Amino acid sequence: MSINIETFSNAKGGNSFFKALGHPLTVARAEALMAKLARGPVAVYDPLGMAQGFAEFHDMTVLQISAVFVQRLEDLGKTVLGQAVRPVTQLPQVQVQTLFVAAFDARRLIDHIRHLVPAGTEIVSLDELRLPDAMLTNRRRYLDPLNFATNFGFLRDAGGWHTRIVTADYWTGWGAAKPPEVWFCLFDQNGGTLAQWQEALPAPGAALIVDSQEVRKRFNLGEFTGSLFIHVIGIAGHDVVKYALDIYGDDLDTQLSCTHDANAWPSDLFAGLPAPRADERVVLWVQNSHPVTIPKQGIGLNLMGSDDVRWLDVEIPPFASYALDVADLMPEARWPQQIEIQAGRYFVRPRYEVHVKGGRSRIAHANVERNDLVADPGIPQLADLLGKSYILPAPILPVAEWESLMQPTPMSTAQDNLPIAAIFYDASGVEVARHSFGCLPRNLELEFDLAAYLRQQGVTLPSGYGHVELVYDFSQGGSADGWLHGLFRYTQKASGHIAETSFGAHIYNAVLTYKNEPQSYATVPPGLSTRLFLRLGDAPLDSFCHLIYSASTPWHAQSTTSLTLYDRLGREIAVRHVQVPCSGSLLWRYHALFDAGTRDRAGDGAYILIRDTTCRLFGYHGTVNGDRSFCMDHMFGF
Repeated sequence: MSINIETFSNAKGGNSFFKALGHPLTVARAEALMAKLARGPVAVYDPLGMAQGFAEFHDMTVLQISAVFVQRLEDLGKTVLGQAVRPVTQLPQVQVQTLFVAAFDARRLIDHIRHLVPAGTEIVSLDELRLPDAMLTNRRRYLDPLNFATNFGFLRDAGGWHTRIVTADYWTGWGAAKPPEVWFCLFDQNGGTLAQWQEALPAPGAALIVDSQEVRKRFNLGEFTGSLFIHVIGIAGHDVVKYALDIYGDDLDTQLSCTHDANAWPSDLFAGLPAPRADERVVLWVQNSHPVTIPKQGIGLNLMGSDDVRWLDVEIPPFASYALDVADLMPEARWPQQIEIQAGRYFVRPRYEVHVKGGRSRIAHANVERNDLVADPGIPQLADLLGKSYILPAPILPVAEWESLMQPTPMSTAQDNLPIAAIFYDASGVEVARHSFGCLPRNLELEFDLAAYLRQQGVTLPSGYGHVELVYDFSQGGSADGWLHGLFRYTQKASGHIAETSFGAHIYNAVLTYKNEPQSYATVPPGLSTRLFLRLGDAPLDSFCHLIYSASTPWHAQSTTSLTLYDRLGREIAVRHVQVPCSGSLLWRYHALFDAGTRDRAGDGAYILIRDTTCRLFGYHGTVNGDRSFCMDHMFGF
């Protein structure tokens, strides 16, 4: 059974209520509240419909609930907490020890009904769970999303493996009065608390770096693997906590990988989890994101397109992390099969690790599989006005040095078929090839080698590299919902090291809009500008970035792109200006674009902001350890 609480709405965004209930600092407060409610008969007043959500986190069946009251007449006839609800005007008819008002900011709601409360009844509310005022951005409205800019990170320091979480203060750029503070809570693999601490970002735009080795030393910890809860305080504009996550080892030749933020809203389903090759072991990291136990058979796996769900017969404690080996549930699964994750809203977007025989490994993430979409008959009609409309762009890395594979991945329950095509572009922006996949089935098993296809067609990339765009193609029928996704896997030929990344399609660089596309981080659509964050690796690693200028409709012939280098304190060090041709791409390296003296002035912990006010670019980033290993993922913006 899924947790029956809304975590995200495509219309309204993230839900702060579940975050308020599930914050680590509320656990002890909730226990104290439940102890009060257990002292005798209880009446529940549920004016905002929050009582059932609270019960998903705390077992209210142990309470002696006499009645449940509501304010909205349209709620009459409902059953809440096993009780037929009654109008709150009937409150004087019950004799209870405690009235539980299931709401935050409850004073006004309580004042409205105080005259109805029987004498001697103690009134309590969800305000008993409130975080300290010092942790609130908006103290007047507790469930303001700005009060719950939270996320989970995967943090490990064990067996020669280390992790680093990197982002920067982007909130002062959105209007925060001063650089925010960040509250951290580190959980071990069993959900026990290893450390809690709070630190302020030292300056506007400063980098935020959490390195597992530094944390381990600071708190005198042994080896650990677990979740890092991150709460950013004093923000403005953007309540999503974004970051890059690096995995590195004592042996960088085999242990170098990266991914990014967890997407802070637990989902019913995730997809895009690849089945292992014969020489691989795929481990799904389940990070319980709530203060409740995931029950046995609470989560499961199935092959994409199959109803045969294999359920995990293991309990996972609150805030614990569980390494689920895909082979334990699905020993027969083999690449290029895809696996669907039945997540029950118990955890945020999960990471997975692929361990290859011989010691190499890589980390990546699954994606949210939407269950609220239906086929959109308007999408096939978009071509006349929006050209290619939805585009999923990905690099074709230099073909002499890299292999580049693509796998379309169904990412909503509405996708019974995938009518798609791949368009190949040289870095100069010239289309060199096009391939129609037809109407692929939901249970597709496809590994598409991008460079091999070009060789088979007798096509070369004059620049030596380029990119591919996955687009809708209805020439052979099919339907679409706009949630087109794909997985892209890259192999460094010299070392055999692999990295993979996955993402979804958007409409790019079109002034007309369709259903919130082209998206904009800064304002209402259309989003026609770029602000991308590039974290930089420390020596001996070099960093690379592959910028892609996709255009659903013809746009400016060249981008006007600035690459601004900042040091760890957010101070501008240097700027470089580059141009990317429309429908083209640009692959560049940090050490080639910024000389040694400039890099020395930037120092460790430096980062680059990629800005363009004339077009929206999409980017991929990574680090390179010579010809021995590398890591890669798509970039994030704010």
